[in-house]
Amino acid sequence: MVTSSITGSGGSSGSGSSITSMSALSNNYELFLSILTTQIKNQDPLDPMDSSKYTEQLVQYSSVEQQIKTNDQLGDLLGVMAATTASSYVSYLGTNVVASGATTQLSDGEANWTYDSPSSGKAKIEIRNELGAVIYTADADLSSGRNAYTWDGKTTAGSTAPDGNYTISIGRYDEKGNPSIPVATEVSGTVEGIEFTSSGAVLTVGGVRIPASAVISVNSTS
Repeated sequence: MVTSSITGSGGSSGSGSSITSMSALSNNYELFLSILTTQIKNQDPLDPMDSSKYTEQLVQYSSVEQQIKTNDQLGDLLGVMAATTASSYVSYLGTNVVASGATTQLSDGEANWTYDSPSSGKAKIEIRNELGAVIYTADADLSSGRNAYTWDGKTTAGSTAPDGNYTISIGRYDEKGNPSIPVATEVSGTVEGIEFTSSGAVLTVGGVRIPASAVISVNSTS
């Protein structure tokens, strides 16, 4: 049974920063008023301060006050936008998605990727474990277009890799025999959870975290 989850992170720091900025602006505004009042009280009656200077300072104070109000309104607007965006991603839960990526889960001796090669030809396949170590290397004949690649979990050494997350890289051989032409890969699966971070929504698909921005297509499981 798949358990869906929604979590959030990174929101409190932005809110704290906004509150600090607002407090600083408010303090500056109060300071400006205090200075202006002091100037009026202590000016020389026989040589009063140029009224244009007062006007200039009042304009500056008014700008600070307006900035405080604008920041407050922008904060409210951003909050509404964030809530709307979060609600739109909730509909991803339980759906099947296809996303650009190279990491997927090996389960019951099978891991699947889709590759998109502009032309057919030989390529070098490398699969790495979660520690980044290459555990499987092989040559493969790629067909042009979008095709599936399945790994049975067997390592180059002949052992069986445990279930977990694995990352593939596919490089087509160039004219000099070097596997230097990267081939784009995609992963797919059911969305089990959503995390809202400061850099955007992140989906959990088969235990793998995938940025929502990498999603190519979404399909209902029903």
